[in-house]
Amino acid sequence: MTIFALRETVPSPAAPALRTRAQRHPLAMAVAVLVAGLVLLPIAATLVLALSGTGADWPHLARYVLPQAATTTLVLLLLVGCGTAFVGVGTAWLVIAYEFPLRRVLAWALVMPLAVPPYLAAYAHDEFFHYVGPVQTLLRSIFGFERPSDYWFPDIRSTTGAALVLTSVTFPYVYLTARFIFLMQGRNIADVARTLGAAPARVFWRVLLPVARPAIVAGVALVMMETINDFGAVEHLGVRTMTLAIYSTWLNRGSLEGAAQIAVVMLVLVLLLIAAERIARRRQRFHASRGTQMNARPPRIHLSGWRGLLATALGLTPILFGFGIPLFIFGRYALNRLHQATEPALSKAFLTSLGTGFATAVLTVGIALLLIYAARLSRRRSMAILVRFAAIGYAMPGTILALGLLISLARFDNFIDALAREYVGFSTGLILTGSATAVVLACTIRFLALAEGAIQAGLDKLPPHLDEAARSLGRSAPVSAATVLLPLLKPAVLTAGILVFVDTVKELSATILLRPFGFRTLATYVHENAARGAVEDGAMAALLIIATATVPVILLSGSLTRDRDA
Repeated sequence: MTIFALRETVPSPAAPALRTRAQRHPLAMAVAVLVAGLVLLPIAATLVLALSGTGADWPHLARYVLPQAATTTLVLLLLVGCGTAFVGVGTAWLVIAYEFPLRRVLAWALVMPLAVPPYLAAYAHDEFFHYVGPVQTLLRSIFGFERPSDYWFPDIRSTTGAALVLTSVTFPYVYLTARFIFLMQGRNIADVARTLGAAPARVFWRVLLPVARPAIVAGVALVMMETINDFGAVEHLGVRTMTLAIYSTWLNRGSLEGAAQIAVVMLVLVLLLIAAERIARRRQRFHASRGTQMNARPPRIHLSGWRGLLATALGLTPILFGFGIPLFIFGRYALNRLHQATEPALSKAFLTSLGTGFATAVLTVGIALLLIYAARLSRRRSMAILVRFAAIGYAMPGTILALGLLISLARFDNFIDALAREYVGFSTGLILTGSATAVVLACTIRFLALAEGAIQAGLDKLPPHLDEAARSLGRSAPVSAATVLLPLLKPAVLTAGILVFVDTVKELSATILLRPFGFRTLATYVHENAARGAVEDGAMAALLIIATATVPVILLSGSLTRDRDA
């Protein structure tokens, strides 16, 4: 990108002609418009439905539903944001600044909670801290309590409990960004502060933390987007957020218009979070670009004795809450239900998850490749805006995405059906609505940003004029992309496919609303068992989800054992 900027800044006589030819790619622009339109279609459909309805449900929603749901959502966002900032920044600084037993293991193990979806963490924590769970059972056996009224124990089925669950599995977003920035600061600014007599704690609070603040804000914004998107955890714990209000208004009250109106209010909150993340990311690039090399990291302070043990315990605690408790609960239940491994229902759910994940990965990676190469061919500002719009799907909560997509697909099916009735004389019925295609399309829209980011990262490592050289030898743009760029991008394409596949297997909020009858993934299989109060019957499926999601997390964690590769 720097080369292109220099070429535009210092033009030569031939530069205008070259630049004009490079930007005239109507097919590339058409691809970008089509993809951006597909991503924005659910949002547009939701807005149209919310604004074009009769508004009969709005007084009820504004008086009885939205105030409580909005307040609960904001409180939950505040608690999770503060919790993940505290845990993420604290653990990042711990493994960067200090040397203690198991530091290298904890440095990568702190990412492992990302393998546990929030809804699985909610099911596990509810079982773990329940009255008949291991914690309260141990308390009663130690102190001799006989009834619940004999002692007080915090309720996990509360807003605070939901914040604890979500914090335990989302803090790695902040941990990763903060750890990267702490490594990037290097030796210079910290050493300058120390030479002026500042203690390590003062260096952290007065020097490093302010510099890392943009990265922390970006990580917290991502956590808040995941919190807004969550459906399974808040539903199981009985916390009525705006996401749950959309679901209940749509299905329980039968008001699609009311659900769309709540979704519009929720979209405003999501857009504010996106704006905060974008601003923080720009500031993060500013600070990071002026950091020193990561291999010039400051020396760590050695902790021994009880201080070293305390540091190890502090680093181990969030891992136990985010990864250890789910693995313990579902592992214990699964050991008593090994016969479920051969049950047809579980096997069918597993195969459905694999098929859905594979189809979504192939479609998403293919669209991402087309979009990225279209942007590479045409470097107009309008193209960059379209690419950014195409990546906005990751910020859309699954319930809003499902709602808008259902409306759009239903209108499309009705349009096709009307044409078939008029010109052919028979009804086509619902083609896409309530089908597996709708689920795949929703996941493609939501996870396109993941694939685009992974492939773009691989493309940025290649020489910028590599494919242009091939085209100068007479090859067309598609041929040069297929024979030159694509073979070199295989690792990035594979990474993108794995990320999309895993997130599709974990996805619940959109799948639960768009799936056809009889369509079960591992996520919906676990959710159905939890909804009828039998979490233990979904333990085997839960372990399969965690095992699948652990693969990319291990790949990511492996690089964290080496500071310069972080």
